[in-house]
Amino acid sequence: MSDRSLVRLGLLDGCREKLAASGRDHILFDDVEADPSRATLMNAVDLGLSTGAVSVIGFGGGSPMDVAKLAAYLLGSGDELDTIWGVDIAKGRRLPLALVPTTAGTGSEATPISVITCEGGVKLAVNARPLIADVALLDPELTVGLPRQVTAATGIDAIVHAVEAYTSARLKNPISDALAREALRLLTANLVQACDRPDGRDARSAMLLGAHLAGLAFSNAPVAGVHALAYPLGGLHHLPHGLSNALMLRPVLEHNAEAARELYAELAPIVDPSCEAAGTQGKVRSLIDGLEQLCEATGLKLRLRDHGIPEDDMPRLAQEAMKQIRLLVNNPCEISEADAQRLYEAAW
Repeated sequence: MSDRSLVRLGLLDGCREKLAASGRDHILFDDVEADPSRATLMNAVDLGLSTGAVSVIGFGGGSPMDVAKLAAYLLGSGDELDTIWGVDIAKGRRLPLALVPTTAGTGSEATPISVITCEGGVKLAVNARPLIADVALLDPELTVGLPRQVTAATGIDAIVHAVEAYTSARLKNPISDALAREALRLLTANLVQACDRPDGRDARSAMLLGAHLAGLAFSNAPVAGVHALAYPLGGLHHLPHGLSNALMLRPVLEHNAEAARELYAELAPIVDPSCEAAGTQGKVRSLIDGLEQLCEATGLKLRLRDHGIPEDDMPRLAQEAMKQIRLLVNNPCEISEADAQRLYEAAW
């Protein structure tokens, strides 16, 4: 399972040639779009059923991998999709599953989560252990030459995974903390270099590993408010997921600044070593400013208005964000609908 742009670029050629040479018949489903829809997922499942698929490979960014994970589960378990939305509800068996990321961002190859866009642009998720892949293959060669904007957006997505896992109000633990800190170190040290030198193997490798470790971190300590407010931007306005996270990063961190002050202060020297001697409030400011400056250095535009979001859409976005209960409960402090509207307005 992949998308047509990757097929067009020839990134699947080697994999398909090796499969054919080994005597394995394979069927290509390359209709996966950004923010994959329920219809796309069910089309993939139908193809698997009609061809008698016995295993699944997800090859691409987060969208193909998310479709591959959930398709492998539905094909193997026979469960109905509408009975498994949510956390730890899916308990059946899936088909054997391998995942090959071509972006350093979502960490989907490491997580038990699949996010699908349903009716009305609402994003629903299945979060359950059977969705964890048997094999995850990290090959930086597959990310070489990735366009700057994609490198930037996916890299910021991974950074948000690390920050939100470290500060998650639920299930935060010493192992997720260690993974998140190392992920943040790798990602912040290499993102701009990966953008500036798209063929740089060392930076690409560090980004891919950092994104994977961030995926492991938030598989254990789930993400929160930034993602909750990012999802409506993707579902309603079809902005790339990583860009949506970048747009909401500063407003949500500012909202959380007091509740998460000690934890943000612990992360700050990773982003800005010069703040080591500052007090906790100074470190929090260094973290927030440092992450915003990193976003700007990649070339991302960080205002909602820059991406065609009308100012009068803030109430609707806030209403949609309130549907992301599974994410909002992980935030260091409450985000009400009024808060959400204020944060969207701050990002506008």
